Amino acid sequence: MGKPTGFMEYARKGIVDRDPLDRIRDFEEFHIHLSEEERRQQGARCMDCGVPFCHTSYGCPIHNLIPEWNDLVYKGKWEEAFYRLKYTNNFPEFTGRVCPAPCETACVLGINEPAVTIKDNECTIIDRAYEMGLMVPRPPKVRTGKRVAVVGSGPAGLAAADQLNQAGHQVTVFERDDRPGGLLMYGIPNMKLDKGLVQRRIDIMVQEGVEIVTNAWVGRDVDPEKLVAEYDAVILAIGSTRPRDLPVPGRDLKGIHFAMEFLKANTKSLLDSNLSDGTYISAKDKHVIVIGGGDTGNDCIGTSIRHGCAGVTNFELLPKPPEEREKAAPWPLYPRMFKVDYGHAEAIAKFGRDPREYCILTKEFIGDGRGHVKAVRTVRVEWEKDEQGRHVMKEIPDTEEIWKADLVLLALGFLGPEEDVPGILGLERDPRSNIAAPYGSFLTSHPKVFAAGDARRGQSLVVWAIHEGREAAYEVDRFLMGESVLPRMRP
Repeated sequence: MGKPTGFMEYARKGIVDRDPLDRIRDFEEFHIHLSEEERRQQGARCMDCGVPFCHTSYGCPIHNLIPEWNDLVYKGKWEEAFYRLKYTNNFPEFTGRVCPAPCETACVLGINEPAVTIKDNECTIIDRAYEMGLMVPRPPKVRTGKRVAVVGSGPAGLAAADQLNQAGHQVTVFERDDRPGGLLMYGIPNMKLDKGLVQRRIDIMVQEGVEIVTNAWVGRDVDPEKLVAEYDAVILAIGSTRPRDLPVPGRDLKGIHFAMEFLKANTKSLLDSNLSDGTYISAKDKHVIVIGGGDTGNDCIGTSIRHGCAGVTNFELLPKPPEEREKAAPWPLYPRMFKVDYGHAEAIAKFGRDPREYCILTKEFIGDGRGHVKAVRTVRVEWEKDEQGRHVMKEIPDTEEIWKADLVLLALGFLGPEEDVPGILGLERDPRSNIAAPYGSFLTSHPKVFAAGDARRGQSLVVWAIHEGREAAYEVDRFLMGESVLPRMRP
């Protein structure tokens, strides 16, 4: 806990963002952090709640020791706070920026007051650790002689690699792209997660002995059966990268792209040439339609505005979320609530309105006669419950609309891992097409192959990917050595 009376003395104060009309002119991170005194006051708000839910399975999947480091933040003990944070989280510099903070919706103070700024406190701890020279390479003192291949360098793969390397195994990470980081590098825009921070953390892992091989697409460039033969164990952390499509008339028109195709090309061009090479999908002077909400849809909005789009509209099939918790998601469950994210705020500032349109269904993409999209035809829908209590969608008559569109981005989620590696190895799948590997063992139907992250559990959060990578590493270490020396924080 922090100060016993802190939650009564100090109001919640989060980080401040740069003005939307200023920050849309660049791709730099736009948060302005609090002073040390203000941050310590925010740590002081962590109350003596008796049974903290913030670090249970309702809150933090990796079970960060949140009350402990909140107390250390309040006391200004930054070094001790860093070591408590690092005990459970390999990458707080990532989660402190991109995690939706289920810990805060599970905060006991949040029952009747604004929750503790847990996410911001976490980010401050790790940033201070770098400033103080605490975050430095720590190679393992002893090597086991065992070799592990990790396929995929997203948060699950990197977490598994970091843990297994610290256990003394020789770890090689195979990444299909030209830069390591997976989702962290190319799936999240730079203004949300600076790629210099991602590369800085990966560089530390390399200095600690982790080998990372880029431009190595396992299943195409690298034979997965060869990896199984040459390594003592293999972890598949290949993500859930098959995008959900929208098969309506006109889908084959030019100018319609999957969201990740748009976001990845933008970040790669930004890193390669500051967008001067022209190899990205530009939204400049275009009327953009983003189909699908969530974080990915919001990222498409923010990126399109930075390109200089003529306008942006976001279609969401579901109704507008409520402003307050619903009874169906009481504390400490994570609620579906209305929020204005950075891209929405930028659209409001730039174009004078929230870009989101709710309860709207895309029926057709309309072409310009030359093979390119020029408009989208939609209809409004309503949601009702059937006799079994299930929500059923019904189209509302006479609500057809035509929306101008020069660029359409599909942010409709993902359907599971790609087929190449699981197919070549003949791995079993679960009913949702993910790699079948029971939670707790993470072992696939192949006796030397483990799976973790979105490839195993389906599309999820970065913090869940880190949890999966850590747990899989524990099981691989036990598989190789008979027992594991790695810490474990199970739900």
